[in-house]
Amino acid sequence: MTTPTEKTRDPEARGVRLVAVLLGMTVVSGLIDAVSYLGLGHVFTANMTGNVVVLGFAAAGAPGFSTRHALVSLASFLLGAVAGGRVGTRLGGGSRRTWVRATLGAEAVMVGVASLVAFAAPGATGTIYALIALTAFAMGLRNATVRKLGIPDLTTTVLTMTLTGLAADSRLGGGAGRHSPRRTASVFAMLAGALLGAWLVLHQGLDIPLLIAAGAAGVLAVTASGKE
Repeated sequence: MTTPTEKTRDPEARGVRLVAVLLGMTVVSGLIDAVSYLGLGHVFTANMTGNVVVLGFAAAGAPGFSTRHALVSLASFLLGAVAGGRVGTRLGGGSRRTWVRATLGAEAVMVGVASLVAFAAPGATGTIYALIALTAFAMGLRNATVRKLGIPDLTTTVLTMTLTGLAADSRLGGGAGRHSPRRTASVFAMLAGALLGAWLVLHQGLDIPLLIAAGAAGVLAVTASGKE
C-alpha cells in the first residue's frame, strides 16, 4: 500500500499537472496561428483543419492565399507528427514526465530558432518558408504527443469537438455538464493566445510572439509533471 510519503516522492507527480500544461500549450497554439495566419501569408501551422481549407482556397485561385505555403505547412506538420509518433513509441512506455518534457523541449527549441530567423532576416522570402516549416513541424510533434496522452478535451490546437462537447453535454443539451470547466478553459486559452499573438504581430512583428511562444513552451517543458 502506497503511503503519503511515497506519493510525495513520486517523480511523476512533481511539477505542473498535465491539464494545466496542455492549457498553457493551447495558449501557445493561439500565438503560433496568429503569427502564421497574419504574418506568413494566410496559412495555419498549428490548426491543420483550417490549413486544408486554406489549401482549397489557394488551389481555387482565391487572392491572398498560397498553395506553396499551405503545402509546406502540411508536409512539415506531417513530418513532425511522424517524429512525434516515433518518440511516443520509444518513450511512451516509460516515464510520462520524461516523454512530455522531451517533446515540449524540442518544440521550444524549434520555435526559438524560428524567432531567431524572424529577427535575423525579417524581409527575406526564405524566412517565410523557414518559419512555416519550423512551427508546423513543432506543432506536428506536439500533436502526436498530445494524441497519445489521450487527455480528454485538451487537443491544444483545435476546438471544434471541444465546442461541440461543451454545447451537447451541457444541461441545456440534456447532459450533466461535467467537463464544462476544462472545455471552457481550453476555449479561452486559445482565444487569449490568438489575441495576444495578433496584437504582437500587428505592433511588434513576428520575432517577439515567436520568442514568447518558445519561452512559454520551455517553461512548461521544465515544469511539467507526468500526472493528469
